Amino acid sequence: MQENKEKDLEDLVEDAKGYVNTRLEYTRLYLVERGSKMFADIVTNATVAICFLLAFLFGTFTLALFLSDVLGSYTRGFGCVALIYILLAMIVYFMKEKYIEKAIINFTIRRYFNKLADKEEDDEQKV
Repeated sequence: MQENKEKDLEDLVEDAKGYVNTRLEYTRLYLVERGSKMFADIVTNATVAICFLLAFLFGTFTLALFLSDVLGSYTRGFGCVALIYILLAMIVYFMKEKYIEKAIINFTIRRYFNKLADKEEDDEQKV
């Protein structure tokens, strides 16, 4: 009888070790998955941001050259583009608290919860 209890206790210890090892492996794989998704998100967002930035810069340069041609002077063309940016900066500065910050906060929260919902759907489909 004592021998049977010792065997049951050994089996229980082995099961506990197996459970802990499985849990550790699951946690490691989960963290790798989250890290890879985060890295992929950062890379794609950075690529999109760089492409938009380059398009914006070339568009600005093109506008400045066009205005220079229309106004007959490089100084006037690039000066007009600089004034446009100053005007845009002032508009953003005065509207940021009322509209822009709220829109960015709402966009960020919505994006986070959409990703969370997508993850939950993926988890449900796996089960």
